[in-house]
Amino acid sequence: MKFSIQSLYTWYRDVLRNPKYRWWVILGTLVYLVSPFDVLPDFIPVVGQIDDVFLLTLLVSEVSGLVIEGWKARKSEVGNEVPNTTDGSTSSASTIDVDAVSVK
Repeated sequence: MKFSIQSLYTWYRDVLRNPKYRWWVILGTLVYLVSPFDVLPDFIPVVGQIDDVFLLTLLVSEVSGLVIEGWKARKSEVGNEVPNTTDGSTSSASTIDVDAVSVK
């Protein structure tokens, strides 16, 4: 098995996105950040904080991404509700967002 930072990041992101393990990963990351036991000890001036800053940045970016995705999904569910038509039936409409670019 080949070890790389990219494979570690991919594993962390995939486990964090799994709803079954999400809260355990968040709790474990927070416990690691406040615990005195680190991969790089905190008493070394700059090097000791590198792993904590990296892990905190990773945690904040992934959790904020999950929150934004959930917010967008919830907003799209609310936005896709179509009121009843005059004959009492419900119609389903889909909206397509297009980024327009002017051509000169």
